[in-house]
Amino acid sequence: MSRLVALGAFAGLTWIAPLAAQESIESRVDRVFADISAGQPGCSLAVTRAGEPVHLRGYGTANLEYGVPITSSSVFHVASVSKQFTAMAVALLVAEGHVNWQDDVRKYIPKVPDFGKPITLRHLVSHTSGLRDQWDLLALAGWRFEADVITQADVLDITARQRAANFDPGAEYLYSNTGFTLLAIVVERVSGESLRAFTTKRIFGPLGMTATHFHDDHNMVVPNRAYGYTRAGDGYRLSIPDFDTVGATSLFTTAEDLAKWDRNFITAQVGGRAVQDDLHTRGVLSSGETIAYAAGLTHGQYRGLATVGHGGADAGYRSDVVRFPSANVSIAVLCSFPNADPGGRARRVADVVLDGKLGPAPAPAATSGAPQGITLPAARLETLVGVYARDDSDALVSLRVQDGALVSGVGQGPGARVVALASDRLRLGQTEVRVIDGPDGVVSLLGMVDGRERSLQKIGPAPADAATRAEYVGTYWSVDLGVEYHVELADGRLQLRSRKTGAAPLVPRALDRFGARNQSITFTRDASGRIDGYTVSTGRVRKVRFDRNPTAAGRDRL
Repeated sequence: MSRLVALGAFAGLTWIAPLAAQESIESRVDRVFADISAGQPGCSLAVTRAGEPVHLRGYGTANLEYGVPITSSSVFHVASVSKQFTAMAVALLVAEGHVNWQDDVRKYIPKVPDFGKPITLRHLVSHTSGLRDQWDLLALAGWRFEADVITQADVLDITARQRAANFDPGAEYLYSNTGFTLLAIVVERVSGESLRAFTTKRIFGPLGMTATHFHDDHNMVVPNRAYGYTRAGDGYRLSIPDFDTVGATSLFTTAEDLAKWDRNFITAQVGGRAVQDDLHTRGVLSSGETIAYAAGLTHGQYRGLATVGHGGADAGYRSDVVRFPSANVSIAVLCSFPNADPGGRARRVADVVLDGKLGPAPAPAATSGAPQGITLPAARLETLVGVYARDDSDALVSLRVQDGALVSGVGQGPGARVVALASDRLRLGQTEVRVIDGPDGVVSLLGMVDGRERSLQKIGPAPADAATRAEYVGTYWSVDLGVEYHVELADGRLQLRSRKTGAAPLVPRALDRFGARNQSITFTRDASGRIDGYTVSTGRVRKVRFDRNPTAAGRDRL
């Protein structure tokens, strides 16, 4: 975009920031992207007011091989920003009476396991289904992102294999991409069209979003595509998803088209006001608690103004779209490199274009000195030191003393400072926990974890020789994943190896507890005390079972 066009676009911003000159607004917004120069991956920006674009701009290079610059019409993979469009497709079917949010997903997809309680479409769209996340499951099963093509059928297959869920539907909020892939399949089975065809006909076409589509063929040629990149030494390498799965991800769009989508939140041209209200309806847990997540949109707040939006991250792509409904302003930032921080940039753009309408800026984080709190006696610190386990996950909380203060984190490196609010109250990051002193002198922790109050029990330390114990060595098979892992001794140390992902060291964390890559692993024992398997958890998957040295019959399922 030429400087002349950019300046013309900024004329619409004078209502927002009347104390700043036109040129000052332009330069202040440009400074948000000042670290991006030609020859680097970059970002595309759209600022809209009342559904009309007032600033469209590109920064950096869309294709490093040919030196093609990024513009506001460059096409980006926007990852989880896709979810609001999948939700819109379902909401249209709901409005027309073809489906109901309270329908059991198994009505449309019988292959989804029956865990004893119905999982509704509303559970899927609000991340309250309890279904394990597809990406974590596929990674555990050995799928290599950007190397193995993943299809809708692959996601449905691994979902159908699951013998357990993370939790009962409606009990908690835990982000799960699986739900939105299933919603895409529901749209296909009810409408008789692919999600790509349905949304093009019902949403993108009517709104004039001619550069937008759900990308269900990774080999498809896309004009004006911005390629994703990641750092490789002093340069870059391509980092592009090869998914043929849609619903949770895979929307290809532009900053300009997102401005047209934003207009529909105001005009309700597609769907009408009832559908718009439906998209913004927050999820409600079984407890009655209302959560921030609605239907592919998250309610939030920035500097005193309410926000609605969503971010996305896949391979080298990062994106963020945020609306300020009371100010009638939206900001979309689409980027092509992992550390782009589009959410932070979008809010720094908001600082400029909403100058005078925002509340006080957040106070900068303290860079020195001890956090607020009290100093606990050394004897009290020693009672708190240890490893604490959740009963619903293999994840651990580790507390230790470092330089006279309590910190959390495994290993010997710098830990995260734990703030003591009282002798029996601690703050770990943003989580406040109570310390429960047991009659035997062993303490436990009680606090809100993943939106639900949980008890964390202290467990025994790892034996000094845990990393070299042959008792863990063996072959392990997961019915849920259809994959075999091997625990081996290599150079005298335990490692976890699979055929496709190679080997990773097993790092002792506590008694029968290990870490490997991003996995938390708990070995289990039979009545005689012999290792009979293990469970593994990640951030969005809890307690997937692996059985040791299974029989051929034990491997057979699906």
